[in-house]
Amino acid sequence: MVPVAVHQKDDLLISLVLACYNEDAVFPSLQDALVRLSDTLEREYRVEIILVDDGSRDGTWRKMQSFAEMDYRVKALSLSRNFGHQLALTCGYDWARGDAVVSMDADLQDPPEVVLEMVAKWREGFDVVIAVRKQRETDTLFKRWTATAFYRLIRWMGALQVREEAADFRLMNRQSLDALLQMRETHRFIRGMVGWVGFRTTEVYFEREPRRAGETKYPLRKMLRFATDGIISFSSFPLRVAYWMALVLMLLSFGYLGYNLMLHFVWKGHLVPGWASLLVVIIAFGTMNLICLGLMGEYIGRLYEQVKQRPLYVVRRVIGSRIEPVEKRS
Repeated sequence: MVPVAVHQKDDLLISLVLACYNEDAVFPSLQDALVRLSDTLEREYRVEIILVDDGSRDGTWRKMQSFAEMDYRVKALSLSRNFGHQLALTCGYDWARGDAVVSMDADLQDPPEVVLEMVAKWREGFDVVIAVRKQRETDTLFKRWTATAFYRLIRWMGALQVREEAADFRLMNRQSLDALLQMRETHRFIRGMVGWVGFRTTEVYFEREPRRAGETKYPLRKMLRFATDGIISFSSFPLRVAYWMALVLMLLSFGYLGYNLMLHFVWKGHLVPGWASLLVVIIAFGTMNLICLGLMGEYIGRLYEQVKQRPLYVVRRVIGSRIEPVEKRS
């Protein structure tokens, strides 16, 4: 059953949040698309656009600044360095004042017209609207395979709230966003955090467009780090692997011990002392210990980063209306 509509159209504000990193080539097309989308939304709502420059090294910030100076709806924020997409998106969320907040990628692979469908679902009474890709034909075979494997793995580990084929293209109402922003984790996997906070959620489906210009900002190294953040943030399963490895090795050791006892007492075989079996046992247990220490070190390192309570990001400059974040959370 569809939830009962609870919003009124009077004076509602919609925030569009985009994190940008080295998007100089695609920014003119992005600006045109945001203007068209905002003009359409303004027939019924007020609109603000929050652009966060995540330490770009090209002309992205200059173009963001020009956009903010010519369009009163735009607020451009420049971070002091590259903090990463998830923290830049968190910055945009912190500064967004909207009754509904839409986050989307700056490369225009998230079609802006889908926002209208998301807003319609929000007006029906849903708190969170997630945009889900129908297919991944624009991605390479390797990326499709690794993405499928990652989402199956993390869901198998217990993070059932993580939706496959959904990235950071979503709408959240003010209540659900405020709940999300209470979670000030240093290593952030926002798509999992959104699922964790719950609220009434629905989906819209779209065809993902090819990147208009520029190149991907998620090479293999960043993809692996992002996947690690997701797995460790939402599952303690890797720590439990140590128990299973110890159990398997223990059974193998007892089996090998039983074999030697049978050889000596039953089959009256001659036990030839050698280094091979000893070397196998040393390597097996040594490898298990190193893996377990590495897993524990990864979790402890993240605890260390968290307890330092450093700000998640640092804003260097703000262009646009003189606004402050909803709360001084950063």
